Amino acid sequence: MKFTQYDDQNVFAKILRGEIPCTKVHETEHCLAFQDIAPQAKVHVLVIPKGAYLSWADFSANASTAEQADYIAAIGDTARALGVDETGYRILANHGHDSHQEVPHLHTHILAGQPLGPMLEGGDLPPDTEYVRK
Repeated sequence: MKFTQYDDQNVFAKILRGEIPCTKVHETEHCLAFQDIAPQAKVHVLVIPKGAYLSWADFSANASTAEQADYIAAIGDTARALGVDETGYRILANHGHDSHQEVPHLHTHILAGQPLGPMLEGGDLPPDTEYVRK
């Protein structure tokens, strides 16, 4: 899917308006964290801004400083509330077609509760990659 503008009928906008229920984990003035309905790990929570932002690029360019600070803090506060800050967690945000973004609303996944394995399918970098693991 290619998203070029914010769609106020997306599932997260409906959750924010109370049209669709969610299991809240954490809430602030500018953010909401809730359980993912199709978890990909033992712990899988989504953190979304309450504003109509399509992506990190949109959010960083258009959100207020207060919204940006609150969103970053909400991700850390949510991880602590979930009790995964000691064992570790992965945060992930998809943007655009190539990353398989499914909902046109900025959202960050917090995945934890088990060993998560490599970041990308296959786990190894291609041989021509300049990055060297140490």
